[in-house]
Amino acid sequence: MASPTAWNPPHPALFAALDVALAPVRALNSPVFHGIENVPERGPALLVGNHTVMPLLDVPVMMAEIRARRGVWIRSVADHVHWRVPLWRDVLNLGGCVDGTRENCREMLAAGQTVLIFPGGAYEVTRFHGRKYQLAWRERFGFVRLAIEAGCPIIPFGAVGAEDQFPLLVGSEHFLQAPMRALSRRVLRRNDELTVPVIGLDPRPERLYFSFGEPIETAQWAGCADDVVALTQARDLVRKTVAGLVDDLLAEQAVDPGRRPWGRLFTRR
Repeated sequence: MASPTAWNPPHPALFAALDVALAPVRALNSPVFHGIENVPERGPALLVGNHTVMPLLDVPVMMAEIRARRGVWIRSVADHVHWRVPLWRDVLNLGGCVDGTRENCREMLAAGQTVLIFPGGAYEVTRFHGRKYQLAWRERFGFVRLAIEAGCPIIPFGAVGAEDQFPLLVGSEHFLQAPMRALSRRVLRRNDELTVPVIGLDPRPERLYFSFGEPIETAQWAGCADDVVALTQARDLVRKTVAGLVDDLLAEQAVDPGRRPWGRLFTRR
């Protein structure tokens, strides 16, 4: 695999094609963005938020909006398993996504890029039924170590709406998922018992909501990249901030008359 910093942004024609492809999504989901000015116009920076169960619905919209309004093409990282899937890994590579190793993240931050990380990773995508929008970061703090090492800010964000688009039929923990867990262990060589939830195929269009918090500067932890106490403090601050942003968006969603397309017929938003 090529060095992540050897990647060049897609040709403008591809950006134009992406905008065309996302136009129906924007029209249907009418995304709302708060605090996008908190995303710096140049890196290095670490963009950290909650990982929804349907990331293909909201992540492309968020990244395209950041590119349009802040002039930054975000580099994202993904679980190692993605690079075991032919063709799909080529799509990810084209968009600048890289295998989520510490070395790749360090290299991109050192090159002054803005990197998107979901600390919950696969655990958050495959969370159990009934835990919609809940963070599942466990005790990970590798992402704050990376930011402290690079001396870069962490931009916390929350995303709401994607998980309301399709009904969850079978959660990852359900006994019916046992064959999929076995297949995952055998084919994908995973030992973490994670499987993708089964969703219904009847879409329920919902507005997408995004909120970006003020940058969390890591200078206060400079030189503490190996200090577990400092790393825990930094992680907990970021986690608390992201959870607060998600809660605020859920509260906004609950009272938004334009949450669904038909409601927007009577509101300008």
